Amino acid sequence: MVTKALAVGLAALGGGVGIGILGSKAAEATGRNPGAATPILVISIILAALIEGLFILSAFAVTYS
Repeated sequence: MVTKALAVGLAALGGGVGIGILGSKAAEATGRNPGAATPILVISIILAALIEGLFILSAFAVTYS
């Protein structure tokens, strides 16, 4: 049971780190090219949703007993 909870915790930690890096790089890209802010925002939202979806999938895939 501890191993399953640890796996979900690591998935949450990985998702948080991934979204943080994504946001950092999106802000950096917008700073370099302000004219491309809208496409960068759209791509960032899509990627953040995919990262969050992987965490939610891993959280529901693990069965606690």
